[in-house]
Amino acid sequence: MCGIVGLFLKDKTLEPRLGDLLSDMLIIMTDRGPDSAGIAIYGGAAGGKAKVTIQSANPGTDFVGLADDLEKAGIAASVVVKSTHAVISIDAAQLPDIRAALSSIRPNTRIMGSGESVEIFKEIGLPKDVVARFDVRAMGGTHGIGHTRMATESAVTTLGAHPFSTGADQCLVHNGSLSNHNNLRRELVREGMTFETQNDSEVAAAYLTAEMAKGKDLGQALTGALDDLDGFFTFVVGTKSGFGVVRDPIACKPAVMAETDQYVAFGSEYRALVNLPGIETARVWEPEPATVYFWDHDKAA
Repeated sequence: MCGIVGLFLKDKTLEPRLGDLLSDMLIIMTDRGPDSAGIAIYGGAAGGKAKVTIQSANPGTDFVGLADDLEKAGIAASVVVKSTHAVISIDAAQLPDIRAALSSIRPNTRIMGSGESVEIFKEIGLPKDVVARFDVRAMGGTHGIGHTRMATESAVTTLGAHPFSTGADQCLVHNGSLSNHNNLRRELVREGMTFETQNDSEVAAAYLTAEMAKGKDLGQALTGALDDLDGFFTFVVGTKSGFGVVRDPIACKPAVMAETDQYVAFGSEYRALVNLPGIETARVWEPEPATVYFWDHDKAA
């Protein structure tokens, strides 16, 4: 049992409040998953720039002098430290090079997410503590997703927390379990995908990344997942401009959505949505089994 939340903003006046609204939604879901928590915030992309969020168990060592060491490795960067995470800003053209550079100069760090607009923060602990640790309430953006985890099949670790990100500006949160993740992992490895954990949810994220690399949009990739992924799942997924939801054909994991002229919201339970502005007049519904819901800032909703 885990808790998922998501918020896709249509109204730009709400963008400064995204982190605050998502934080409240996630904290309400604490009893669905007290082991670890995480949140992904999508902000406005700066032309030609990219961001890489990294994590370290020893930030006092790994983050000191990081910008200087990256420059020596040929990557001009600025670094903002947030507790055990740091957000590295670089030229987008250098995004393919930074993983190798970090592996060389900071081998004990791990990349949580990268892309032009996403920042991902996740750690062991209660949602209220994770939110406070990374000052999520102060963050603005266009859309975001969050997860609070109750581990059932793998260890409680930072890397095992959600969201999982396996491609630029892509991430996924999951409630449920997959039965064919080991076979699918082997297939994806043959296609060139890499994995940080044994978590089945990371396989789902990698599947979507691989499908979108073939030219599919998020909605098309989620439609394919209904045929290719076995098990119980509710997925909420983010891309640079998009936000998607899908449940398996049985749909035994709880889910509720709400839509107004200002936003689209998702929660594992309705109580996650009760503090959103205008929720009393929202269209509220339970997403149908085996049905893809997909919104994109770059396309008509």
